[in-house]
Order: sequence, then structure tokens, then C-alpha cells
Amino acid sequence: MQQRILLITGWGGGTKLLDPLKQALAAQGHEVELCNIFNALDEQVLQQKVQWARHFDVIAGWSLGGQLATVLVDQIQKQYGLEKVLITLGSNPCFVANNTWPAAMSQPTFQQFKQSFEQDAIATLKKFGYMVCQGTETTKADFITLQSLIQAQNLETLREGLNCLAHLNNVDILKNYPGHQYHVFAKQDFLVSYKVQRNFQKFNAKFLTTGLISGSHGFPLFEAELITGKICQFLKKIEQRNG
Repeated sequence: MQQRILLITGWGGGTKLLDPLKQALAAQGHEVELCNIFNALDEQVLQQKVQWARHFDVIAGWSLGGQLATVLVDQIQKQYGLEKVLITLGSNPCFVANNTWPAAMSQPTFQQFKQSFEQDAIATLKKFGYMVCQGTETTKADFITLQSLIQAQNLETLREGLNCLAHLNNVDILKNYPGHQYHVFAKQDFLVSYKVQRNFQKFNAKFLTTGLISGSHGFPLFEAELITGKICQFLKKIEQRNG
């Protein structure tokens, strides 16, 4: 069954990084649209995205995009009573650690990253790109691939994205979301520890599934075929359950 899928990219790279995943999903008969990051902390911007996103069956996102997808499904459910399928890839519901969610980047590390971005955005983005690829034997080759696909980003959009990473905490949304949700993590992910998956297993959400694969944080790009297979399998299971 063909699904309309909205796919939201991560911080810093633009939508081209998700092109291979979009194409692989489209080859399986799905209709896929890509979306760059946006400022979910701005109510007007968020509302515009909610109105657009409600026309999709599946809302998916990578890293920060996964957090944004989570905010969208929550708002769509609250405002329209519609339960969209949520899929997140290498995404931590709370990117910066706090007392209730320690499985995340430490506050000092994040602040340091923000400062270095303000001092030299280009060098920081390059360093971040390397972190996205870090952890596997193919890191160097992957980094070259990543660099070839990265699009120049508006600095204000990137600042807003960092702000979202600092403040979004979607733990309660995921615990209580009544729709189907699927969260995939990668064992060698340098930015979002796969150990986050254990925390998810303690959630009591009715239709929550998690998956673990081998790969770096860039797995939606470098493992597009594998991820497509997993997404299609997950969607098929929902169809069978509902059928």
C-alpha cells in the first residue's frame, strides 16, 4: 500500500543527504517529500508545518529531524485527532542531557559546540560532518560522500536548529503517543548513543518499536537500502494489524 511519507533532514546538511533514502522508498512505491529543519520553537512556523504535515501518512526524520517529526505528530494528534505513523532515525528525544534524561550530549560539550559555531561556522560544520560519519571503517570515504551532498545552509536556520537541539525534550510525547512509532539507532553512532534504545524499552507506549543496526550517525544516507527495507517491513506490519 502506497504511503505518503514526509522525511525531515538533520541539522547542518540540507535535504540532499536524504535523497538516497527518498529514492529507495519511492522505488518501493511510496510518495516521499523532503523537508529541511525548521524552528519548532516558533509557534507560527510550527503551525504552518503542522497544517502541511497532516496531509501525510508517515512523518519521519533523521536526528534533529526526528525530534521535529515527533513534535509534528503530537500537534497533529492534538489539533486534528489524527494519529500519524512516526519514524525516527538516529534521533534522541532529548539531545542535551538533563537530570531526567542523562543518555545524551553533556551540557558543556553542547555549549562548546555552539560557541565554536559562532566563532567559525564553516569549520564547525566540517567537524560536525566528520562526527556524522565517525565510528565505522569507512569513515573517510563516507565523509567525502557527505561533503559532496551537503548544501549551503542559512546561518539563522542553523542557529534556530541548535536552539531546538538545546530545548526540545520529547520524552513525554513518545511515552504517551497513541499512534504507531518506530525508532532506529546505530551501534557506532558518535552523536546519539545506541544506549538510548534501552530507555525507549521502558516506555509504555502501545505501538512503540525500536531497531538497532550497525553504522554511524549517517546511516540514513549510507544504509539507505537497509533502512528502506526496515521501514517497509514496519509499514507492512501496521497494514496487516489494521487489515
